[in-house]
Amino acid sequence: MAYVINDECIMCGACADACPCEAISEGDGKYVINADACADCGSCADVCPVGAPQEG
Repeated sequence: MAYVINDECIMCGACADACPCEAISEGDGKYVINADACADCGSCADVCPVGAPQEG
């Protein structure tokens, strides 16, 4: 199952830079993950300073 970004997101962009699938983009107040493009690799969660990306 794809990762999702919770409301703890501080909009730093680290997750988007780390995503090998380019599945993460800026949303309204937080980054969002395109579930269809997400490879469920966890790269986003590994770099997030606040732990916002979570397994969905």
